Order: sequence, then C-alpha cells, then structure tokens
Amino acid sequence: MKHYSAAVIPGDGIGPEVMEVGLSLLQSIADIHGGISFQTESFPWNCQYYREHGRMMPEDGLQRLRPFDVILLGAIGAPGVPDHISVWELILPIRRSFQQYVNLRPIKLLRGLESPLRYKQHDDLDFVVVRENTEGEYSNMGGRLHVGTPYELAVQNNVFTRYGIERIVRFSFELAKATGKTRLTAATKSNGINHSMPFWDEIVKEISSDYPDIETQLTHIDALSAFFVSRPESFDVVVASNLFGDILTDLGAAVVGGLGLAPSGNINPEKQYPSMFEPIHGSAPDIAGKGIANPIATLWSISMMLDHLGERELGKLVLDSIEDVLIAGEVRTPDIGGKATTRELGDAIREQLYRRGG
Repeated sequence: MKHYSAAVIPGDGIGPEVMEVGLSLLQSIADIHGGISFQTESFPWNCQYYREHGRMMPEDGLQRLRPFDVILLGAIGAPGVPDHISVWELILPIRRSFQQYVNLRPIKLLRGLESPLRYKQHDDLDFVVVRENTEGEYSNMGGRLHVGTPYELAVQNNVFTRYGIERIVRFSFELAKATGKTRLTAATKSNGINHSMPFWDEIVKEISSDYPDIETQLTHIDALSAFFVSRPESFDVVVASNLFGDILTDLGAAVVGGLGLAPSGNINPEKQYPSMFEPIHGSAPDIAGKGIANPIATLWSISMMLDHLGERELGKLVLDSIEDVLIAGEVRTPDIGGKATTRELGDAIREQLYRRGG
C-alpha cells in the first residue's frame, strides 16, 4: 500500500467549492486503485484568516506544510484584501521556500470542447508552457521612496540568475526529450529589455547545444502572443520567464476554452520539498457560493499531481474521464455551455472514473 499525504488549502471564493469536488475525486481514485491512499489535512489560510490575524498564514505555516508530499490549493483572493498581500504572503512564499521553480501549465484543447479559434482543431492546441516560478520579474527587490510627495517614486528590480535560468531551461529541454517533442520555443524581449533578456537568450543558446535533436527558437513575447492565436500548432514546449509565462498561459487558457479549464503545477522536480497543484482561475468572487464554478481545472490539477507522484496511469485515467464527460456533452457548467452545478459535473466525472477504472 502506498500512502500519499496532501496539505489542502481550500482558500477563498470558489476555492472551497472546487476543492470539495477534488477531494471526492481523490477518494474515488483510492477506491478504484486499492493499493494507494491519500491522507489529507486542511488548513484555513485565506483572506478571512488575514482579516482575523493580520497575516495570510501563521508564522510556522511553511514548517507545517514541509512534511507533506504535495499541496493542493483551491484559490486565493477576496475583495478588500489587496492581491499583493494575498499572493505575496501565501502563494509566493510557498513557491520560493519549497523551490517550486517550475510552473507547469498545459495548453490543451480537451476532446468534447471547441476552441474560440474556430479554425483550430484538437491536434493544433496541445502544448505545454514551462514558466520560471521563483525569480525574474516577480522578484521581491525594490521599494518606494518619498511616499506621499509629488516626487514619489517606485523601483521594481527584475532578478535573473544564471542558476535560475539554467535549471528552468534545462528542465524544459528534458521535458521535450522525455515526451518525444521536437521543438522548444523560448520567450524573450531582448530587443527592448537590454540586460536580462540577452542574458536569458545566451543561456538558452548554450544549453540548446546539449540537445541537437530539439529545434530551438527564441521568439519575442509580442510576436509569440500573436502566434498563440494564429498558429498554436507550431509549439511543443514553450519556456518563459515569470511574467511572460504568467501572461502567455492566461492567453493559452483562453484559446482552449477559459480559465475554468486551466490547471497548473508548481513543481520542485527534485522532490526535496512538496510541490503545489492549483487551478489558475482564481477565486472568482462574482460567482462564489452559487455552486456553478467549473471544477475541471482542479480535477486536471489533481491529474498532474498524480503524474508528479509517479502514478501516471491514474493521472491519465482522470483526464480521460474528464474528456469522456465533455464528449457526451450532457453535464456541463455554465461557462462551457451547460446548466450543471459544480457538484453535478464533479459527480459525472467520478462516475466515469469508476466505469473506466472499476
């Protein structure tokens, strides 16, 4: 019997709603497999916790998360608590302290869905973006001076290290190699950002020499954004800095059906620390409590979690079950053209999981 431990942070808004469905799916997976179990522990760290305690998590929060195999996050953010507090005091400390330097986001049009790009088919929209997750443009370097005066200023420093660039670029090449992909595209803006981006480009070129069978291309972020729409079929693996990867993956989610379908993994590849899996749709306070949030991004994130744990057959089982329900087209949440509730869609996927795996 294999035992996996998961720290659960349901979070804010629709986070608890989609997490409830995700935890039900985990139990179903354990029922089907018989040889694995999941021990979960929930932590009430969210914006309400901040309002009550003046911080997003307790002082020993990271120490409490450290022993777990993985972390499941629902969503963070609520009106009245600035994003730079909710994100910078919870999500980013977890990513950085646990060296989750890979943010992995598949851009894949699921079977049963149609892309807003009507002229693109499923085979055209199936690639992955690898986003550097611990430095770059989101480095906590800088500050404000002369606050409240007419000559107030703000300085935000981007931090790019050789170590950080090398490990994310090499991970991306290894991912391409392991999955049989032949193309790697690196996002850049070296024609406008004249120090960090040429540095990034140089390291991409250096490492590419170790992978002669993989076609490597450096593409400016503005053109790359356009190509995500006009020719997404030209991509296999895309590697990008923290900011560029963040923007590209929201665009990627839009062209495959929306943020409610978009999963992600914050990965520590060496497994020295827990990795964290989360949907990228955010807390969506406008629909919170209505029971209509799409749980697919959370369930797909759990599929990615299973892959990370080495349970790839189970990860595939989850994704195949999601696609089966979408192909049938009978149970869908409003964001993808249906009237089903969060729970109803989750139950339909679980039922298909039992059919396939039972």
